[in-house]
Amino acid sequence: MGKHSTTVARRAVLGLALAASLAALAPARAADLLADAKARGTLRIAMEGTYPPFNFKDPKTGQLSGYDVDVARLVAAKLGLKPEFVTTEWAAILAGLAAGKYDVIVSQVGITPRREQAFDFSRPYTYSFPQLIVRKNDRASYTSLNDLKGKKVGVGQGSVFEQQAKAVPGIEVKSYPAAPENLQDLAFGRIDAALNDSLMVAYLLKHSQLPIKAGARVGAPERMGIPFRKGNPQFKAALDKVLVDAAADGSLKALSLKWFGTDASRPAQ
Repeated sequence: MGKHSTTVARRAVLGLALAASLAALAPARAADLLADAKARGTLRIAMEGTYPPFNFKDPKTGQLSGYDVDVARLVAAKLGLKPEFVTTEWAAILAGLAAGKYDVIVSQVGITPRREQAFDFSRPYTYSFPQLIVRKNDRASYTSLNDLKGKKVGVGQGSVFEQQAKAVPGIEVKSYPAAPENLQDLAFGRIDAALNDSLMVAYLLKHSQLPIKAGARVGAPERMGIPFRKGNPQFKAALDKVLVDAAADGSLKALSLKWFGTDASRPAQ
C-alpha cells in the first residue's frame, strides 16, 4: 500500500471514529410511542373528568365513566395495553400532552388546523355540532351566535366553543374551567346562554335537574379525535386501525348509542 493510500485509509478511520463520537454525543431519538407504551404495558390517557356524558366521575362509584372512557378502554385493549387514566382541567390538558405528562387525550378534542400544527391526531371518532343551551323560561329566540351580541355567553375555557364565541364581536364571553359551573350560572341568570357540544346538550336534558333547555345548533359539524405528540407514525397507524376496525364492526356505534341514543361515530347525513 503506497503512502497516499495509507493516508486515505487513516483519514477514513479517523472520519469513522469522529462520526461515531458525534453520534454518541447526539441525543438518541426516542422510540415511537407504540414501542414505548408496549414496553411500559400501559397507555397513559388524559381526560377532563367533569364533562358528562363524555367523561365524568360516576357519583355512585367514584369511578371514571362516559363515552370517552369506554372508547379509551377499547383502544387500549386493542393495542394490548392497560389504560392509565389522568384527569386534568381542560385549560391545561394540551400543554400537559406537549410536556409528555401522558400519551394521548381522549376528551372530545376538536380537530382544528391550529391544533394540528402542534399535535398529530387519530381519525375522528365523534362528530357533533356546537349548540346553545338556554334557560327554560327564556322567550328570546337565538338562532345564531350573531343573535347574542350584547349578551353574556358561557363557554369552556380553552375550548373550540370559546374560540367561536369570541369570534363574534359584541358577545361578552365568560369562560369556565368545567361544565357544571357554566350551567349553574346559566340557570341562575348570571349568563344569557351557554355554548357547548350538541351531544352533551341531549344528555343534559335527560339527566339535569337545572331549569335549562336546548337552543339552536349554531355552526358547522365538529370532528373529534385523539391527539398525541408528533413523530410517532407507528402509533398513529395502529391507533387509526383500531378506530377503523371499531367503526366497521359496530363497536363505536354501540358505544355512541349507549351514551347518546344516536350514532355520533360518523358524520350526520
